[in-house]
Amino acid sequence: MVERGSPRIDCHVHIVGTGTGGTGCWYRPKGLTRIGEPFLVRAVGLTTKDLHGPEFDRLYAEKLLEMVRGATLIDRAMLLAHELPHKEDGTAIPELSSLYVPNDYVLKLAQDHPEFLAGVSIHPARKDAMEELEKCLAGGAAALKCLPNVQGIDWNLPRYTAFLERMAEAKLPLLAHTGSERTMPVMDHALASPKVLTRALEIGVTCIAAHAGTGMMVLDPDYFDVFAEMLAKYPNLYGDNSALAGLSFRLRPSALRGLVSTEMEGRILHGSDLPVPSSGLLTWVFGMLSWRDFRASAAIRNPMERDARLKQMLGFGEESFLRAASVLRTA
Repeated sequence: MVERGSPRIDCHVHIVGTGTGGTGCWYRPKGLTRIGEPFLVRAVGLTTKDLHGPEFDRLYAEKLLEMVRGATLIDRAMLLAHELPHKEDGTAIPELSSLYVPNDYVLKLAQDHPEFLAGVSIHPARKDAMEELEKCLAGGAAALKCLPNVQGIDWNLPRYTAFLERMAEAKLPLLAHTGSERTMPVMDHALASPKVLTRALEIGVTCIAAHAGTGMMVLDPDYFDVFAEMLAKYPNLYGDNSALAGLSFRLRPSALRGLVSTEMEGRILHGSDLPVPSSGLLTWVFGMLSWRDFRASAAIRNPMERDARLKQMLGFGEESFLRAASVLRTA
């Protein structure tokens, strides 16, 4: 249930760091991440010179804080840690990752700034997974974020039952990437389907299918219909609209109609996917946005505000911004 007066939350904001200031982060772009690097840093008002400078991590966090404080449509943002890919035996595979953001870093940012919430990331195959989960719960984690197809996490494996049961008991939601992934190396393409969340949902974990299972047109399979079917079956399943106001060809008119429908919109949370740039260009090209609205959105300088305004223009209601306050672990 959405309570009026709840904070409006952007539930999908990525932290990126290079380790400056002892944050423990690292950034080693591969593939499209390397090609898109200038656009990603520019999307948060920084430059590649900043990225390779001695103050990047501080500057990046300060830019996000500035965005939240300067927004009229967003009150808080959930910052996402980024776990390493792992084998099923618990061996980390850092060479398959473009970045790493430790849980301690996002937990500290959230403790220091009430505008931030901590989205931690734990691979359940880690030998210390349960200990890390307890530490994150004690530290105030609002959700657990993962990219199953990138990190090699099949939540349907019985070996992860105890981990999921503890999440359900602690009311820690699982925010899982679903659908296309083109910015980082993918370990298992089959894990892009929302069906990877089936066992977690059956155990009682509240799950948020990031991107609502959408795929990049022509390039990748689209699981939006799978998401819609699961939404009807599992009352503890939600989706977010992150990256749907971008240049990634994720959104098509039929999917937008479904997402903003009365039946589905009640289960959609707002997310930007920053630092992925937000733009109304493709939604205008496909007739989902008027030219007037496209031009108005392009004039908004705050990237977090621009994305939120675009989502409004596309038909997402006020409750999509408020809903995360009752879904995430914010107490």
